[in-house]
Amino acid sequence: MTQIYNFSAGPAVLPKEVLQQAAAEMLDWHGSGMSVMEMSHRGAEFMSILETALADLRELLAVPDNYKILFMQGGALAENAIIPMNLVGRKPQPATIDFVHTGSWTAKSINEAKKYANVRIAAAAPDGRFHAVPKRAGWNLHRDAAYLHVCTNETIDGVEYHFNPDAGDVPIVADMSSHILSRVIDVAKYGVIFAGAQKNIGPAGLTIVIVREDLLGHALPCCPSAFDWKIVAEHGSMYNTPPTYAIYIAGLVFQWLKRQGGVAAMEQRNIAKASLLYDYLDASAFYRNEIAKDSRSRMNVPFFLRDESLNEAFLVGAKAHGLLQLKGHKSVGGMRASLYNAMPIEGVQALVDYLKEFEQKYG
Repeated sequence: MTQIYNFSAGPAVLPKEVLQQAAAEMLDWHGSGMSVMEMSHRGAEFMSILETALADLRELLAVPDNYKILFMQGGALAENAIIPMNLVGRKPQPATIDFVHTGSWTAKSINEAKKYANVRIAAAAPDGRFHAVPKRAGWNLHRDAAYLHVCTNETIDGVEYHFNPDAGDVPIVADMSSHILSRVIDVAKYGVIFAGAQKNIGPAGLTIVIVREDLLGHALPCCPSAFDWKIVAEHGSMYNTPPTYAIYIAGLVFQWLKRQGGVAAMEQRNIAKASLLYDYLDASAFYRNEIAKDSRSRMNVPFFLRDESLNEAFLVGAKAHGLLQLKGHKSVGGMRASLYNAMPIEGVQALVDYLKEFEQKYG
């Protein structure tokens, strides 16, 4: 059977060991006689799963003690509404939010934030083409902003921050959905970090929010109780029934990451994987990548065939080689290879080998 490598941008590949463990425990978790999907979320069995997952994530990211980790629902897209509902109340109304606009996901965040506050674009690509993170020196930030919103890795456009943004005393809110746990970060540089789980953490349905404690307690009256971070924190992410199975899988992924050597070790692997693919794309006249080298995502690599009439033939051949879900997002086109933590370097090498083979055939 052909070895399968899944390059989906999300829901994405999970570590094989995690899937095998979940399969083995599906009908009977640790002798409890129950599947995790059947457990009471307030029972001792699930509470041990939850507490271990929280502790492991705090360890992996070196989350300071004055930050709360919340396990929520709704995905990063819903969090785009939950964030302003929790933070704009810190300022006299109508409050203002600054954005650094780097691509498709920032655009979604901006559109949602406009419902709750005034929005200012502190920096954006001058030509409307999202090929680089705007240089920090050119950001037009405002000291009276409720917060600065950034997306530190744009899944669709393939743009990634390779520096910690700075906004002085203004809290920074960072959407890290598609590169959280792939690289070492300084959590203390941010007021809020949030991420949908379905890329580097686990299955869709779980959203991670890491929030500094002084930013709790400012929710607008319109904020639903289940989305009020202060209430969620006070109830230990158990105010409503949490996504129990997604938390369980996330916990297995955290344990897997620790066995790999933690986030620092994964970052070195991810650098090697991304370099392998980018180096070939740069050396080829048959393919092109349009992202500035200092802003290239290690997780999501968009690329194009010079002759796009060959796109369908490329995807058909890729599938025959066991290389799945390489089609680019419909808003961008072309191809996209997502190289999340669970993608082994062997998968990237198999992709590069296929790129060479296809170029030799059609170039």
